[in-house]
Order: sequence, then structure tokens, then C-alpha cells
Amino acid sequence: MKKAVFLAAVMAFASCKKESQEPFGKSTESTTTSAEGESAKAKTPLDLGKEIFEGRGNCTSCHQPDQKVIGPSIKEIAKIYKDKKGDITTFLKGNADPIVDPSQFAVMQTNFAITKEMSDEELIAIEAYIYSYSK
Repeated sequence: MKKAVFLAAVMAFASCKKESQEPFGKSTESTTTSAEGESAKAKTPLDLGKEIFEGRGNCTSCHQPDQKVIGPSIKEIAKIYKDKKGDITTFLKGNADPIVDPSQFAVMQTNFAITKEMSDEELIAIEAYIYSYSK
């Protein structure tokens, strides 16, 4: 039990990410990068999902494509959700029970603070990225 609590605390700490701030009146956008809201419209769901999964979602700290790290692999998540007709977006909103590895649910709960703040479009993009590994 102590290990689970310690692991959850470590994951909560690791998932805290300092947001960068732009200087007032200056934009850090380049010609190839757009503001976050525009980025969601300009990218495919798969590209946006990958960007979020590997970036601010901090998902790669626990989930790798082919191997279990802390959480199950992306391929395993995709296969199980596809086979069981699960709803990844509902799970990421914190409104569904875990179906892949319930023993790791306490660790995953620390990241719900991040995923609950995401838009439906962003969660659907993460789902598209995960399902891209089911092929």
C-alpha cells in the first residue's frame, strides 16, 4: 500500500509541468507554429493527439508504444478498448471505470487533473492517436 501511495505521489509531482509565459505584447509564434486554439483547427486529429500525448498531456511518462512502463503500452490500450468497445474519452474525463489495468488506476487518477481540463476535440485527438496503434 505504501508503494502505491508513493508511486501516486511521484506521478503527481512528475505530471506537474510549469507552463511557459509569453512576454507581454510579444508573440513567440513562428510562421510554422500557431496559437494553441488555431493549432487544434489546423492539424489532423492524429497529429494533434500525438502532440498532446507526447507534450502537455505528459502521457509518455507512463505509456510507451510497445512496452509497459508504469502504465500499459499504447498498443495494449488500443487493442483492449477496441475489443471491449470502450470509450477512451469518457475514461479520460474521469467518467468511466478502467478496463485495461485497474491495478494502475490510482496512478492514472493523478493525470485526470490534466485530461479533465482538455476540450472534447483534444480528447478525441488523443483517442485517435491511441487507436492509430491498433493497426
